[in-house]
Amino acid sequence: MLISAFDAVLSDLDGVVYLGADAISGASEALGKLAGAGVELAYITNNASRSPEVVARHIRQLGAPADAGTVFGSADAGADLLAERIPAKSKVLVVGSAYLRDCVVARGLALAESSEDSPAAVIQGFDPDVNWRDLAEASHAVNSGALWVATNTDLTIPRARGIAPGNGSLVQAVQAATDATPIVAGKPEPLLFQVAAEQLEASRPLVVGDRLDTDILGGNRAGFATAVVLTGVDDPQSVLGAPSDQRPRYILAGLSELYADYPVVQATGKQIVCGAARAGVDGGTITVTGERGDLNAWRAACCAWWYANPRTTERTTPEITFSS
Repeated sequence: MLISAFDAVLSDLDGVVYLGADAISGASEALGKLAGAGVELAYITNNASRSPEVVARHIRQLGAPADAGTVFGSADAGADLLAERIPAKSKVLVVGSAYLRDCVVARGLALAESSEDSPAAVIQGFDPDVNWRDLAEASHAVNSGALWVATNTDLTIPRARGIAPGNGSLVQAVQAATDATPIVAGKPEPLLFQVAAEQLEASRPLVVGDRLDTDILGGNRAGFATAVVLTGVDDPQSVLGAPSDQRPRYILAGLSELYADYPVVQATGKQIVCGAARAGVDGGTITVTGERGDLNAWRAACCAWWYANPRTTERTTPEITFSS
């Protein structure tokens, strides 16, 4: 089975373990079996709205194992970054959750209530209660020279009702008003993955996520194996067209596939074969012998396209045809 090649799983949360408050089918059961397979588990999240204790409690309520020490979030990473760059007791304008404010105070920094307090820095993290006035105050402070840190830049966040704007969308609003670029603390930077692996004493971790531009890119930057699950933001079509630094090693329908044998993907002549599916590339077109609904057909298509285009810095949109 796939998981036997690894000693730890570093899992994203939104879109992998749950959507909003609800568990994704099969996710809790899959995570609960890791300990029996001798595999450690940690959660890597860009959502800066809740404390590790609250996040761990939510995960346990859904039936998966978790404690605060296994949750690594961008709020703490952002506060650490601030503490490294500005003097102790400096004022910081927090655009985000109460927990993000607590993280800033815990690092010996002071809270600014508005841009009129002349903050040395602004830190911006996801919180559903952030409003226009918060973004305006952040813009005023950044335009006045404050250091700007974003916990993450995820443009969207998967919720129970569908995809919604994420912290990155709110960061873009401030960018539009300032022409500035924040320092990013969370994914896709590799630090959270590296810290988690070190704490777990893992030498062969597998990073699992639903987003190519944060989870997979961050895991690749950390030098770890990566697997995208198709339960959240990205789908087979977006995986196919991913830039080379966002391509996962494995494509999974969900976490339960960690306990299945991953199909062999191999070259046969000018085609890539995966299971009963075959794929070949001619110019900008991929021809697949297989069903569109068969994940092995997409695995073959991805491998064929990536082999033909090994280094791309931009997303591609190849034409793809399926036939039985």
